[in-house]
Amino acid sequence: MIVSAAMSIDGFLDDVSPERLMLSNAADFDRVDAVRASVDAIAVGAGTVRADDPRLLVRSAERREERLAGGRPATPLRAVISPSGRLEPGARLFNRDADDAAGPVVVYTSTEGARTFPLGPDADEFGPATWPEGSAHPEVVAVGENAVAPLAVLEDLARRGIGRVLVEGGGIVHTAFMSADLVDEVHLVVAPFLLGSAGGPRFVHAAAFPQSPDRPLKLVEARAIGEVALLVYRRD
Repeated sequence: MIVSAAMSIDGFLDDVSPERLMLSNAADFDRVDAVRASVDAIAVGAGTVRADDPRLLVRSAERREERLAGGRPATPLRAVISPSGRLEPGARLFNRDADDAAGPVVVYTSTEGARTFPLGPDADEFGPATWPEGSAHPEVVAVGENAVAPLAVLEDLARRGIGRVLVEGGGIVHTAFMSADLVDEVHLVVAPFLLGSAGGPRFVHAAAFPQSPDRPLKLVEARAIGEVALLVYRRD
């Protein structure tokens, strides 16, 4: 599993303004697209879906074609971790491209979340009939009573033939997988500024992390990409 994030020097993923803060640049976005093309699944938390409304697609047509030529779908499976199941039906993640470049979506939630997810088969409100036209119906999988167990997510993905997973946020999801010692590699892009009191969500939250001074990650790459710095760490 890879965790990937762009942050300020003081560890913020965004500021508190209503507009998304750009912490990276075009060259790094292309690097991330190449990483996306190399994995079997892309996972994010519900907060990232609400804040950024991402598509989680491989953007490069050439990379999509290479995946297809190798017998893989054009875009990796897309997974959302949402204990509450509260996701907007109109989120772009659920909108399928005309050429079907957008792959399937799996929503990992709790038992209660499976009932409250507005478009899930067991929803006690709204229900499947409210699907927006052209949307891709996600599969809703409960992997815990009141929370989402990170290991259970990976075990379910493995049963689907998913080997390499890219986690793209946010801080709650980063914290869950890293504190559970399920992360093999961390890609951090650091922007050349601090946000301080203007900072919003953080890269990780307080937790008992196994990646401690007694068992540090190994730095395997450090390079400048324009004005930002890329740091790649691996588990020893």
